[in-house]
Amino acid sequence: MLIFPAIDILDGHAVRLIRGDYAQRTDYGSPLEIAKKFADEGAAWLHIVDLDGAKQGVPVNTNVIAEICSSLPIKVQMGGGIRTVQCARMMTEMGVKRVVIGTRLVQDEGCAAGFFQQMGSKAIAGVDTRGGKVATHGWTEDSTLNGTEFAKHMEQMGCKRVVFTDVATDGTLSGPNFSATREMVQALSIPVIASGGVGSLEDIDALRETGVEGVIVGKAIYQNRFTLAEAIALAAGEQS
Repeated sequence: MLIFPAIDILDGHAVRLIRGDYAQRTDYGSPLEIAKKFADEGAAWLHIVDLDGAKQGVPVNTNVIAEICSSLPIKVQMGGGIRTVQCARMMTEMGVKRVVIGTRLVQDEGCAAGFFQQMGSKAIAGVDTRGGKVATHGWTEDSTLNGTEFAKHMEQMGCKRVVFTDVATDGTLSGPNFSATREMVQALSIPVIASGGVGSLEDIDALRETGVEGVIVGKAIYQNRFTLAEAIALAAGEQS
């Protein structure tokens, strides 16, 4: 299982939010410096969310994302504001390995098919749910779509991988929604990356048992609940 340390970028700064609430923000400084630290601690992948882009509908913090991609030996997957295939390609051309598409998949089914057909495994479906329903526009709006059924539909359209987040747990350190994560893994035949709520190494160990391909970890690392190196070792089965 892979560990994806997360960097959420707002106004050019690395921040953490609580349940996606832009008003509940903690600032952690330079995204590039944090990315360097994560790379030094052994991370193979980095998960970046452009929070400004998620709200505005187009990536905003592209300069810092490009700098991270060009200067560090770490693979980047990112989301936030990816609404067109052209935009997704722009991000991959600057070095992003995989793009996470969320809102646009809900807005336009035809466009969703285009992402998966043209981008292949470089396009990930971001399935973010609140109360089981898909949340969009940087988690500021809710749809009527069931998260698991929506993910299954995306797989049928050619999606190769899903990032699943239960918004209610994100940034809380209170533990992931294990039952919803397990349900998502069992419903799909493609890999699922879990996100939201991890507050301890025990949470990571429990997520490994759900069958997820990877876990996105943010606030717990920033608040020194455990080290990134410890999380990577546990996910790799090197400690218990």
